[in-house]
Amino acid sequence: MLEQPAFGEHLRAMRVKRGLSQAALAGDGMSTGYLSRLESGARRPNSRIVGYLAERLGVPVAELAAPSVGGSGPPSTQTSSLLQFLAEAISTSADDGTTEQLAEALHDTDSWDPALRWQALWLLARTLNGKGRHDEELTLLTELTQLSDELGAPQLRARAYIQLSRCMRLLGDNESARKHAMTAWQAAEGLSVADRAGALHALVSAEAELGRLTEAWTHADQLCRLTEQAAGTLQVEALWAAATVRIRQGDYRAAQDLLERALLGLDGRQDLLRWIRLRLAAASLYLQLTPALTEPAQALLDEVTPVLRVVGTELHAQQLTALRAHLAVKQDRLDEARAICAQIDGQALLLSFRDRIRFQALCCRLRILDGDHEHGVRTLKDLAQQAQEARNPELAAEVWRTIAETVTQDISQTTAGTGAR
Repeated sequence: MLEQPAFGEHLRAMRVKRGLSQAALAGDGMSTGYLSRLESGARRPNSRIVGYLAERLGVPVAELAAPSVGGSGPPSTQTSSLLQFLAEAISTSADDGTTEQLAEALHDTDSWDPALRWQALWLLARTLNGKGRHDEELTLLTELTQLSDELGAPQLRARAYIQLSRCMRLLGDNESARKHAMTAWQAAEGLSVADRAGALHALVSAEAELGRLTEAWTHADQLCRLTEQAAGTLQVEALWAAATVRIRQGDYRAAQDLLERALLGLDGRQDLLRWIRLRLAAASLYLQLTPALTEPAQALLDEVTPVLRVVGTELHAQQLTALRAHLAVKQDRLDEARAICAQIDGQALLLSFRDRIRFQALCCRLRILDGDHEHGVRTLKDLAQQAQEARNPELAAEVWRTIAETVTQDISQTTAGTGAR
């Protein structure tokens, strides 16, 4: 029989491979606590326990007691293969197909060591997030959170649920985003400042999208206090989140102050991609102020453009293009806005739910001003309904304002044209 901890690791791998929870495998014959101690290597199994577990797993006793009997190959070989895929994926920054090979390896078998599988799922999900492929990311994160629950490590649970919350928010499912952020926050109790800050940030973002602004500001204030003495980018992220909440509340002066503090606090040499993201986000928020701060927004977009061409992703490029279209409309350069929108026309939109709704609303506004009144208004109403169904009242209200403002502008232009004739 295998000695511990090898037996526990093998037992856990077989359970995970069959998609069983600890409770499902334990059944009525043992407690889940005892099974957990077996899997962790804290308890040594006897022959009766091995026989019971083999029956529950539907395998011969010899296969459970000695993993080289049966199965698809020695775990050591499989582990070495996954370690190689992981090492190659982590050590390259180029999009050379390495992550696709890793994804294929995970798809081909689910008998990898659970801890290594967690790392592979995490890496692949982060890669898909950077490419804006959030539907595919969601599939991986769903498995990642389930695996985190089974592994039982608080750090892994907190980080997996933080990423799942962010993904759900980007897809427009804000209620689920808030629920998963709450799970992450509970799991992060007693963990590092970074883990607690990540969970709070996810919670603030989901609450702000849902229009639960009192709760969002309470948690944003807590987040700022938590990260006040933190090194690196944690304080910058907190200020960024707090600025977003202030804009939703209509406190534009406070939002601008928070944004400027965040921009000053991040050195691009420390994290260039985060530097790009923050400037794109700040430009977007500047354009949402009343009145819009077009000059600072223009300066940020001009600053980030040459850097984005070198290290940015396709998602970053779409975000930049959409923001330039918003800026052109704010500056009443409508012909330029039309030309900019045409650059994305026909592409698959990688933008987040909020950014996609706002960009499509802008395109509809231009369509109405070009004379396609009926189709433009109908599409805007559909967008407002999507925002409402996502339980994002602030975004829905923005789209309804766009309808009112555009129709008024269209009538004014028509009246002016008639008067001129």
